[in-house]
Order: sequence, then C-alpha cells, then structure tokens
Amino acid sequence: MPKETAVYTHGHHESVLRSHRWRTAANSAGYLLGELRPGLAVLDVGCGPGTITADLAALVAPGRVTAVDTGTGILEQAAAVASERGLENVGFAVADVHALDFPDDSFDVVHAHQVLQHVGDPVQALREMRRVCRPGGVVAARDSDYAAMAWYPETPGLTEWQKVYRRVARANGGEPDAGRMLLSWAREAGFTDITPTAAAWCFATPETRAWWSGLWADRTTDSVYAELAVRGGQASTEQLAAIADTWRGWGAEGDGWFMVPHGEVLCRG
Repeated sequence: MPKETAVYTHGHHESVLRSHRWRTAANSAGYLLGELRPGLAVLDVGCGPGTITADLAALVAPGRVTAVDTGTGILEQAAAVASERGLENVGFAVADVHALDFPDDSFDVVHAHQVLQHVGDPVQALREMRRVCRPGGVVAARDSDYAAMAWYPETPGLTEWQKVYRRVARANGGEPDAGRMLLSWAREAGFTDITPTAAAWCFATPETRAWWSGLWADRTTDSVYAELAVRGGQASTEQLAAIADTWRGWGAEGDGWFMVPHGEVLCRG
C-alpha cells in the first residue's frame, strides 16, 4: 500500500472504545502536563472518543482545543464528552495528520496519543505537526511498544497474541513498536530539541486484570482487528478464539501482572 495509506488496526468496536474512554490526561499524557497553562491553543490529533481532549480543554481554558480524527462518527462521541463536561472551548474536525488543513504556526501545543503507530508515514505526520506548531510551542507524541509489553505468569497464548497482533498491524501499514522509534522519527522530521521519556500502564489488581483481559478477549474475536487478521491470513478464526480464551484465563489469575510501556517525546524547534 502507498506509504501514507494505513488501515486503522483497532477500529472503533466497543471493546476498543472501552479502553480509549479510560484514558485521561493524567494516565496518558502526564509528560505533557507541565507544558500546559490557561490560554494556550492546542491541537489534539487522533482524539478518539475525546476523554483526553476534554481534560486538555479544561487545563488550557479559556484557551481552545481543536480535536481531529479521521471520521465523523468518533468525533461525534468526542463532542458528546465535551458537552457532558460543559466545555465550550473545544472544536472538532475531520483531518489527515499527513496533510493537516491548518495554516503554519496555528497552535501552541500539538498532541498525539497512540496515533503514530497507526499511520503510514509517521515522519511526515510529525513534520505536519511541527509545521502547524508555533515557534516556542511543543509537539508531544506518545505511543505504546507491543514488542516490549510484558506479563506474568508466562503464558504461551499471550506470546501468540503478541506475535499475531504485530503481524496484523504491520500488514495494515502501521508500526506496533512505535514507542521505541519516536525519538528517531522526531529527529528525521527536523526537530532538534527533543525530550524523550518513557512511562507505562500496569494492570495487576483483580479489577484492572479483569478489565484489560476482558477487552482484549473481546477485541481478539469481535473487532475490526479480528476481521483484518483473518482476511489477511495472519490468524485463523480458531486461533483467535484460542487467544481470547487465554486472555480470559490470564485475567482470572490471582497474581497476574501486565505492563504496557510507552515511548514519549516533547519536541521543540
């Protein structure tokens, strides 16, 4: 497929949105919070259902947040979250991060959470994010790293899940191990002042284990990801069903532990 064309591996199945709606600025953009202050103009790229967007809007009010994604359906959900929270400083638009429809130097902060792993040309995406960011502003990107995910107990079925997911993501034109590549991509995009960091989500309590394993079990058999895996020949329906069963079994473990590591970059210049 063309370099800038990629299929969004996750889709917007309920099991995916279950995860995305859990995200907040605190648990998913902590590395950015020190850069925010009232009055800033923010672009939130790939906003999804808008929970992080709403947090950013509350933090920069009376500044304005513009939230973009690739489809109107998910933007309607994000707009509903902003409305429920009484936020009037958020706007929404359909956009392609490879070619943003905004003038140069439009925003003080340009933010993308779990976006660059899904696009066809992450360096071009960062170039566009840089173009629309004002001098003295900051471009912030955070992405997970599937190859670096770790869990206990050792579970062969989850190792198979990891392999299948990475095959599917790459077949769709994405890069599932994006977290470790953000610094390199940012340099290639022309940034010279980059602060790279890392952070992780951890699911290890009975409640968080059940939640994380349940959404991945459902995603493995019922989402766009499952359809793409079978259609692309990366896994059979039977394989996916077995992986889903493994997820549910792992979630019932009394000492189960799962870590999702993320790479992060704050870029200036």
